Amino acid sequence: MYPDSFVNIPTKRTPWIILGQTRIFIMGRSIPENPNDFYRPVQEWISSYVKNNTDKSIIELGFEYINTSSIKWIFTILRELSEMKNIVENASVTWYYEHGDEDMCELGFILRSLVECPFVVVEVDEMNRARYEKILSKPQ
Repeated sequence: MYPDSFVNIPTKRTPWIILGQTRIFIMGRSIPENPNDFYRPVQEWISSYVKNNTDKSIIELGFEYINTSSIKWIFTILRELSEMKNIVENASVTWYYEHGDEDMCELGFILRSLVECPFVVVEVDEMNRARYEKILSKPQ
C-alpha cells in the first residue's frame, strides 16, 4: 500500500510537492541538480497510489520554471496516473501557468493529451508561494 502522504518542502531549485490520499500537488521551480534522484520517489509513490487508490483525485500542477529533465519526469508521472482505474470519473488535473508565459501554457496543453480525464489549463497572475498557498487552501 502506498504511504499516506509524501511532502517535499520547496527550495530555490525544487518544487513544493504534497502527495496525499485525494490530492497530488506539484508546484514551483523545478531545476533539481539530479532530477532522477529527486523525482524517482515521487514516481514510485504515484505508481503505488494508482494501483491502490479508490478515492477521487485532484491533481494540481504548476511551475514558474521547469527544465527539460523535469518535464520528462512530469510526463512519466502523468503516464502513471493515466493507468488509474476509471480515471475519467476519478481524477481531474489543473495546470497553472503565469500570465504571459506561453511556453508553460503550451506545455499544459501538451500534457493534457497524456491523460483521459478532465484537464484544465488555468492562467494566473503570478506563480509564487502566495499563489501555491491559495491553491492549497481551496476546499477539495
